[in-house]
Amino acid sequence: MDTPLDTIGADLGLAYGRFLRRGERRRRVIRFAAAAAAAASIFVGAAFASGIGDDLGLDPTKWSILGGGDVDHGKAVYAHVKRLEDGSSSTFMVEHDADLSPYQAFLLHERVVDAANATSPVAVPAEKGALCTAAELTRAEGVALAALRASFPPGTKPDASRQEVDDALASTFAGALCKGLEWAGERARFVYAGIEPKKSLMPGVE
Repeated sequence: MDTPLDTIGADLGLAYGRFLRRGERRRRVIRFAAAAAAAASIFVGAAFASGIGDDLGLDPTKWSILGGGDVDHGKAVYAHVKRLEDGSSSTFMVEHDADLSPYQAFLLHERVVDAANATSPVAVPAEKGALCTAAELTRAEGVALAALRASFPPGTKPDASRQEVDDALASTFAGALCKGLEWAGERARFVYAGIEPKKSLMPGVE
């Protein structure tokens, strides 16, 4: 059964969150970029009419699809959209990763993020460093969980703990940043909140 879309998380000019959906479409990602109507018009592309709107569960009365694509033969899809109410620009993504290991799910996520960012109608901040290795991702998720346990009770909403987790990761990986720390922090926050199962973390993370 589907659950209505819910925006999770926000920071300076970019709200970033995840939405879980049980069943075939295991993870839905919503990335909102704060932008004026003019920014959306910069992106040139025809409406993506191959069913991507259905896959993402987009309401055509609220969103206009500007363009989109997929990676790994539809394993993940994305759409650049405009909110009809205020003309703001957003990018929606869904990743079919229920059958993937945690690290392979991470790699799929990074591939669809790269594909979506390459055609985004608004500038999107990019993480620094090379792609995190499995060992680095495992360490990062462990650091994030430790920060959560030190400051928050289990079940704390992901938004409430984001800054502390981000600070802990930035401190631990200072001078050796890798692309994937945001993923690691988010995975840990969602597992700690009870939204995602522990098996979504890297093996060995306690």
